[in-house]
Amino acid sequence: MWDRPQATVTHGIFTRQGGVSRVPYASLNLGGSIGDDPQAVRTNHERMYAALNVDESRVCSVWQVHSADVIVVTEPVPGRRWITQADAMIADRPGTVLSMRFADCTPVLFRDPMRGVIGMAHAGWRGTVQGVAAATVRAMQENFGSNPADIEAAIGPAIGPDRYQVGEEVVDAVREHFGIVEGLVRRDPADCTAYLDLWAANRLDLERAGVEKIEVAGICTAQHTDEWFSHRAEHGRTGRFGAVLSLS
Repeated sequence: MWDRPQATVTHGIFTRQGGVSRVPYASLNLGGSIGDDPQAVRTNHERMYAALNVDESRVCSVWQVHSADVIVVTEPVPGRRWITQADAMIADRPGTVLSMRFADCTPVLFRDPMRGVIGMAHAGWRGTVQGVAAATVRAMQENFGSNPADIEAAIGPAIGPDRYQVGEEVVDAVREHFGIVEGLVRRDPADCTAYLDLWAANRLDLERAGVEKIEVAGICTAQHTDEWFSHRAEHGRTGRFGAVLSLS
């Protein structure tokens, strides 16, 4: 738990363990639109929120579409699972719970302890090269007056640089957004195929946005499918792990 006098944040990024879903979604699958039994998914959500002792009725989520769109949330929309299509949320209202789902894409969690603001982003390669991490920082500045130097960011488990082989169109998109590929893309010396480092790319995006306090989990989901869902390693037939962030 992040904890300072100005703001207390409860957060968790959950492994695939401890749920009720069956293979290939075993077991704590939080994805509700990938073919799993809806009741199993509902039970898994209940277990996740109960583990953090957050109010499930205050959970806000989005339909993730690999964009750089950021929305300000205050409360869920009655009768709907999703607020809108977007890939990042920010909030400053105590009790608001942010929740998203992942399976190789990068969870990025944000906290501004001085302003009492939280945020969460979903950054696959498309979101990364559109700057969703930096866009979240700008949204915190514009909507809540956050100073980027005060913001703390955590880059969670995602597919690692040794496993994330990408095509040349991705390399071109990285170059277009960042102006460089060095340190972000490596080439296999045997066949020159490209591998993208999502951790480093999102860290650079945050640093360019003025964020100084950045923690990187460095856990590769594709290398540890016993603990994490991995769309790439499991050939698309897998679940989604959850991330939760709440301002107390």
